[in-house]
Amino acid sequence: MKATIHKISPLVGLPRAYLFVPRISIPFLLHNNVSNGKKGLLSKEFHAGRVFKSDLWSNKREEELLVSQRKQRPISPHLTVYEPEMSWYLSSLHRISGVLLALGFYAFTITLGVTTIMGMDTTFQDLNEWYHEKLPKWSQWLVKGSAGYLFAFHFGNGIRHLIWDMGYELTNRGVIKTGSIVLAGTLVLGTYLLAQ
Repeated sequence: MKATIHKISPLVGLPRAYLFVPRISIPFLLHNNVSNGKKGLLSKEFHAGRVFKSDLWSNKREEELLVSQRKQRPISPHLTVYEPEMSWYLSSLHRISGVLLALGFYAFTITLGVTTIMGMDTTFQDLNEWYHEKLPKWSQWLVKGSAGYLFAFHFGNGIRHLIWDMGYELTNRGVIKTGSIVLAGTLVLGTYLLAQ
């Protein structure tokens, strides 16, 4: 049973701030009154003049109920909750590509910095020779292709975000159109970088 707060607030003597709450359940109000030691008009009206704390749920039972309800909820945002769309696929891929490119850049920069501090005087040419002489051909293609396609996608999607920031292509049709352009551009630019 629900009651609107506007009808019961004069009976209970709730502060004015509670008037903004649209709906409050009767057990909550009764529990609130009983736990504060009040047996107001509202509680007498609904319990025929007799209200005992044992009639209401204890805080422990309420907490257990909340915990059990929370265990049943899906984690949000969760992939099973939403219908797959190009916008969130490309958004996720944009973040992942940025992180992977940053990790590669940091690994390269830290390698140069640490070897210089240790007195090895490693240069870019030394790393380039190591890459071409020590790594097998398939792993060179894997590193080069991964970096090329990730860079091409992240670059193209970054331009797409700048277009959105200017207020263009913000409709569903525009989002799908620019996403398709980014994917096609990634294929072309990534293949070009891989072939170099």
